[in-house]
Amino acid sequence: MVAEIHRLDAKGNGQAAIWRENEKGNLRKLKLIIPQSLPGETVQVVVDDPSMRWTKTLPEEILVANPDRVEAPCPHFELCGGCVWQHWSYEGQLKHKTNHVKEALQSVGMNPGLVEDTIGMDDQWHYRNKMEFTFSPEGNLGLHEQGNFRKIIPLETCLIAGRNMVDATMEVSEWVKGFGLTGYNKDTHEGLLRHLMVRESFETGEIMLSLFATEAPTGDIASAVENLIDRITDKFPNVKSLLWHVNTDLADRTQSEDTFVLAGRDFIYDELGGYRYRLWFDTFFQTNPVQAQKLVDLALEMGKPQEDEKMIDLFCGVGTFSLPFAARVKELAGIEIVEKSIESAKRNALDNDLHNTTFLARDARKGIDEIHESWGLADILLVDPPRCGAGGKVMRRIGRSQPKRIVYVSCNPDTFATDIAELVPFGYKLQKVQPVDLFPNTVHVECVALLTLDAE
Repeated sequence: MVAEIHRLDAKGNGQAAIWRENEKGNLRKLKLIIPQSLPGETVQVVVDDPSMRWTKTLPEEILVANPDRVEAPCPHFELCGGCVWQHWSYEGQLKHKTNHVKEALQSVGMNPGLVEDTIGMDDQWHYRNKMEFTFSPEGNLGLHEQGNFRKIIPLETCLIAGRNMVDATMEVSEWVKGFGLTGYNKDTHEGLLRHLMVRESFETGEIMLSLFATEAPTGDIASAVENLIDRITDKFPNVKSLLWHVNTDLADRTQSEDTFVLAGRDFIYDELGGYRYRLWFDTFFQTNPVQAQKLVDLALEMGKPQEDEKMIDLFCGVGTFSLPFAARVKELAGIEIVEKSIESAKRNALDNDLHNTTFLARDARKGIDEIHESWGLADILLVDPPRCGAGGKVMRRIGRSQPKRIVYVSCNPDTFATDIAELVPFGYKLQKVQPVDLFPNTVHVECVALLTLDAE
């Protein structure tokens, strides 16, 4: 069956549609989801049951290739679900991401001409400072197979993780094999090792290794754990935090019921833009520090903070944007619903000798009201919501509070467009949108935008 790829879905897979005649002679559309295909391509596919309304299948042959198609460099690409666009030239990826942001704005009646070309990376590889790997029941360490949550691809390399992280990860993998340790079986809920989380600061060089297991590192496995401590501390002096987390919950998440510090401390230091941050295993922090710095620089450039102004940082996290803005304004309030992130933000502000900050663990709308009651309206508001967006109620609350300038940092062009459309009735005008590629070889694109009151 020959199919023409007309668009990509939200996961980066090619989409095609073929009209088929059923047994009654009526035409019926068959929707195809075709991973590893690109827009404009013509591919040969095999469909087991053409009577279905939709099906997912890999291309048997590329009959007409997209001119930006390249050879994927990673040996795991065809199976691994870690990054889906290694077969697309980086220039092609960036063009598509720019168009995605433009189409999102156009869909809500806004001017796509305000969107600048996406800022890419000089090097699209080894950019991630955090990775989470999973153990198979046999003890193999790797990433999930694309579309198959229960199958793990044994790791030989990872081209998007920092090189030192990969080396340390492979050492843990060899340790597991050497002692014949088992991985966790999601069906039987048996086995020892579940996940390995690796974090690295590209600025300080510090590395954190976090093992998640179903048992404490004592008893029968104590000698194996001692061996792990020795080989990691001997070979990787930059590992400043070696942790063992007990997780017996059925949910397949990197969570901890009890934490054992095997070596070093329970956090590492990282730096961004000259500000120091403490990162624990569950701290949210930008996973691409090079591009994250560009996000911060863009936000400062667009926000134009002044020393006599007050500012609110909504969804502030651990203070990634709060700290550089606080150094430039009279007073800053950070609002975040996750209490542990607020605790980290407070500590990070003190570590960086910033004393003009207030951090609240509150729902966004309630937090805005509380800040307004304590020190009045903000001149600047920065909003950096999760992928699902801030939502209409929050955006309308922002609109009613009438900050002079709103800087919106987005990780989802579709929810970004929906959110900022809520501000138009309150007199706000979109001035500029700058996409930034934080995740090369994936579908994701971030952007920083400025909105001002028409009177400004």
